[in-house]
Amino acid sequence: MLNINIICIGKLKEQYLRDACSEYVKRLSAFCKLNVIELSPIALSDNPSDAQIENALKSEGEKICEKIPNGSTVFAMCIEGRQRTSTELSEEFSKLTVDGASNITFIIGGSFGLSNEVKQRANQNLSMSKMTFPHQLARVMLLEQIYRAFQISSGGKYHK
Repeated sequence: MLNINIICIGKLKEQYLRDACSEYVKRLSAFCKLNVIELSPIALSDNPSDAQIENALKSEGEKICEKIPNGSTVFAMCIEGRQRTSTELSEEFSKLTVDGASNITFIIGGSFGLSNEVKQRANQNLSMSKMTFPHQLARVMLLEQIYRAFQISSGGKYHK
C-alpha cells in the first residue's frame, strides 16, 4: 500500500476544516496509508521584515526537510509550481507506483510559503491554482485531490 505523507506548517484552527480533513482521511484509508505531520510555525510579528520572513522560512524549511522520509517522492505545494488536472495527478500516482515508489510526500508551507531549500529538495513543485487560497484550506483541497486521484485510477464514480 502506498504511503502518503502531508507535511504542513500549522494546525487547522477552524472546526469545519478539521471535519473536512477527517472525512477525506477516512475515505483515503481504503487506498493508502496517510500520515499528516503538523509542524509549528515560527512566530512572527504582525508586520515582519523581509529578513524575518526569510529566517522563519529557513527555520521551517529545516524542520520540514527533517520529516521527509528517505526515498520519498516530494511535491512542494507552491504558487509557482506546475498546475495539473486531477487526471494528470492520478496518472502521476500510477506512474510512481509502477516505478516502485512507496512513499509520496506533499509539503504545505505556512502563510508565507516555503523556503527555496524545500522547493529545491522537492522532486516537483505543484500549484493548485493561480488564485490565492488560505494555506489551511489548501490542506482540505489537497486531500480531496488525492482522494479524487485514487478514485480515478480505481474507476470509481466520484470523479466526473
